[in-house]
Amino acid sequence: MSDPTPHHVGLTVADLDRAVDFYAETFDLDLAAEFAVGGEAFADAVAVDGAAADFAHLVAGGEGDGNETIVELVAYDPEGEPTPDPELNRPGAVHLGLSVDDVEAFHRGLDDDVETLSEPRTTESGTTVLFVVDPEGNLIEVLDA
Repeated sequence: MSDPTPHHVGLTVADLDRAVDFYAETFDLDLAAEFAVGGEAFADAVAVDGAAADFAHLVAGGEGDGNETIVELVAYDPEGEPTPDPELNRPGAVHLGLSVDDVEAFHRGLDDDVETLSEPRTTESGTTVLFVVDPEGNLIEVLDA
């Protein structure tokens, strides 16, 4: 078996266009691909009867050096029930982490309608963090590079 390597981070969304716009505008991620997947093999693989999905791949970082991370946004048909509030202390909670050169400057540059959990905070480890909430309720941790 070969060693696993990171490929993508996936987030399920209800409105794919709105999510793509948010990540492109808020985090300056580039849209790399859009595609749809369906059929029996896909439905079996995701364990959802009759499932099909529309996908968008956005690229974060790396600038072509092989260190890119793909942020995969997925809108399913049929759509499931939303998950409960994404409190980070819940077992099974997930979040996307993105680093920036200056968290404070990033925060000041956010559009007024972008929700955050708090102002940027420097933790006792010395890392400055800010949690942003996307339009679907997914959490994105923004931290110093």
